[in-house]
Amino acid sequence: MPDTQDIPEQTGQVSDAVKGNWVDNIAPAWTRPYLRLSRADRPIGTWLLLLPCWWGVLLAALSGGGFTRFDLWIIIGCAAGAWLMRGAGCTWNDITDRAYDAAVERTRSRPIPSGQVSVKGAATWMALQALIAFGILLTFNTLAIFLGVGSLALVAIYPFAKRFTWWPQVFLGLAFNWGALLAWVAHTGTLDWPAVLLYLAGISWTLFYDTIYAYQDTEDDALIGVKSTARLFGTNSDKWLRAFMMIAVALLAAGIIVALMANPNPLVMVVALGGPWAFGWHLAWQMRLLDTEDATICLRLFRANRNSGLIIALFIAAALFL
Repeated sequence: MPDTQDIPEQTGQVSDAVKGNWVDNIAPAWTRPYLRLSRADRPIGTWLLLLPCWWGVLLAALSGGGFTRFDLWIIIGCAAGAWLMRGAGCTWNDITDRAYDAAVERTRSRPIPSGQVSVKGAATWMALQALIAFGILLTFNTLAIFLGVGSLALVAIYPFAKRFTWWPQVFLGLAFNWGALLAWVAHTGTLDWPAVLLYLAGISWTLFYDTIYAYQDTEDDALIGVKSTARLFGTNSDKWLRAFMMIAVALLAAGIIVALMANPNPLVMVVALGGPWAFGWHLAWQMRLLDTEDATICLRLFRANRNSGLIIALFIAAALFL
C-alpha cells in the first residue's frame, strides 16, 4: 500500500455511490480512497461479475455429478475473486480514464480526478488486488487457471473500447461474463456448449443493463467524444433492449436444455427453465419503467439487474437440490 499522507482529505462520497454505504461510514479513513477506487461503495458491479460464475458452477453441477464440497469453494472463491478483480478492473479503468472522468459530472468525484489517490498509488492498489485474486485462481484446475489469466486481455482492452467503437458494452460483456466459462471448467475440467451458451447469454444481458447505465452520461459523452450504445441507439432504445432481452432469455434456456439433455428429468427441466422465464419478466419490468432521460431511474434499473442475475442462479439451485 502506498503512503497516503500526500492524498488530500476527502469528506464527500463519490457521486453515484450507494447512500449510507459501509465505505463512507465504517471503513477507516485511510482506506476509503482505495475502496472507492474498487467501487466497494457501489457493490452492483461485483454482483454482475459474480453471478455468471454462479450460473456456470450450478449448471455444471446440475448437468451431472451433483453438487460437491469443492463446488462450495468455487462459489466462495468466485465471490472473493469477483470482488478483487472487479476492484482491479475498476482501478485500471480509472487510471486510463482519468482525463475523461474529470470532464464528466457523474465521475469527476472519483478518487483519481478528485485528487484522493495518485496514479502511482492506484497502480499499486490494482496490482495488489490482482495478485490476491491470482492466488485464489491457483486453487482451481489448470484449464480454469489458463482461462482466468486469459481474461486479463479483455479487462485491459475494455477501458479503451469506447474510444474506437460504438459498442463498448460488447467488450464489457466479454469480460464480465467470462466467469460462466471459468466456473463451469472449474467444476468439470472441460469447456462445453452449455457454458458457451451461458456466456453468450450474459453478453446480451450486459448489453441490456449497461446500455441503460450509459444513458446517464449521454450528454457529457457527446461533448468529450466518448462512444456508447446509448448514444448510438438514441431514442430507439426500446427495440434494441427488447432484442437483447429476448436473445439473453433464449440463450439461457438453450444452455439449460443442452446441459440437461444427457440426463433428462422433466421436473428438473421445468424448474431450471423457470429461471430464464422469470429473468425475462424481470427485464421486461425494467423496460416498462425505463425513462432514458431520467438518470436516477437509469441508475436504479441498472442496479436492479443484481436481482435479474440472482433469479437464474436461484432457479438452477432449486432444480439442483430437488
